[in-house]
Amino acid sequence: MNILSFVISLFASIIGAISGIGGGIIIKPFLDATKLFPLGTINFLSGCTVLAMTSMSMLLIKRETTSVDLNMSTFLGVGAAVGGIAGKELFEFALQSATESTTVGIVQSFLLLIITVAVFFFVCFKANFHSKHIGNLFIVFSIGLGLGTISAFLGIGGGPLNIAMINYFFSMDGKAAVINSLYIIFISQIFSLVSILVTKSVPPFNTSILIFMVAGGLLGAIIGRSFNKNMSNKHVDAFFGIVLVSIALLNIWNIVRYLA
Repeated sequence: MNILSFVISLFASIIGAISGIGGGIIIKPFLDATKLFPLGTINFLSGCTVLAMTSMSMLLIKRETTSVDLNMSTFLGVGAAVGGIAGKELFEFALQSATESTTVGIVQSFLLLIITVAVFFFVCFKANFHSKHIGNLFIVFSIGLGLGTISAFLGIGGGPLNIAMINYFFSMDGKAAVINSLYIIFISQIFSLVSILVTKSVPPFNTSILIFMVAGGLLGAIIGRSFNKNMSNKHVDAFFGIVLVSIALLNIWNIVRYLA
């Protein structure tokens, strides 16, 4: 199980570092498919792995010429962090209200599928959308709040929504969106982990599996970042599209499995 967890986190983190989706949106459905952990544990393991990946990514990005838009992305990140607290509360409420945890799993997989398909069509027809240049920091914070709430409830640590929103609301190209998305996820995951520790709501987990997953996240960030640096914006967008299709198929599989 340690090796499988490492491979899943490594694979997800490489893809997350290249495309800016964080990796949680891949780790979550993969671990769901194994049926080895309860949903709360999956969300926690996924969040820790994503934090490790984005932390390493931030260290690597510091050495590059492309930089983070600190003003915009920090407000988005703080908004996402606050939304993350609300999203976790919503998730806990759903778990307690549902007669079976599989019901929550079905809802999560279905919502992930809808989001993934919507973002895929946005990426395909991005040229037909008139992107904006949002400068009002309250609106920026509010966008982050919405992103954080959705991401935390789904346990995906950011996901494709970040890229789509950054593209649309802030007119960033593919590679700039990747870097800023990773920074936003980094901020929100720090707040998320601190919140879990402060409220003493850490779910039961296997320490060795967490160590292997974090190691996969760190290594995946290094490998993924090296690939991203050598890719054009066109190639990053194409790669992002392929990832979205793969995630959609995986979530369809999870929905079918839950209903079987």
